[in-house]
Amino acid sequence: QVQLVESGGGLVQAGGSLRLSCAASGRTISSYAMGWFRQAPGKEREFVAAIGRGFGGTYYAASAKGRFTISRDNAKNTVYLQMNSLKPEDTANYYCAAQVPDYGGNYQDRNTYDYWGQGTQVTVSS
Repeated sequence: QVQLVESGGGLVQAGGSLRLSCAASGRTISSYAMGWFRQAPGKEREFVAAIGRGFGGTYYAASAKGRFTISRDNAKNTVYLQMNSLKPEDTANYYCAAQVPDYGGNYQDRNTYDYWGQGTQVTVSS
């Protein structure tokens, strides 16, 4: 079992920045692909960013590309999401997730992830 705990959310003005953290426990996550998803009220949970296994590549939704950066520190068993130039439409609950089997680079499908955190709320005011 893997436990994931997100932190770093909060209230920020448009144009501001936040860094989310996802601390894992129970197992080492270096061999897992890790993803960030978000869910706004009344909307489906959507893919934001992912990072491959070990020192794998990074992948972003179009809405995040150029503004968000996903990274991982395998020594700390932690994944990060640096969010810059935040917009009101980025307001959502942000979740990290661990993908255990290798789905050949299919990171956008939330159904391929096995473990989820409880989420951290990000609110961007205009």
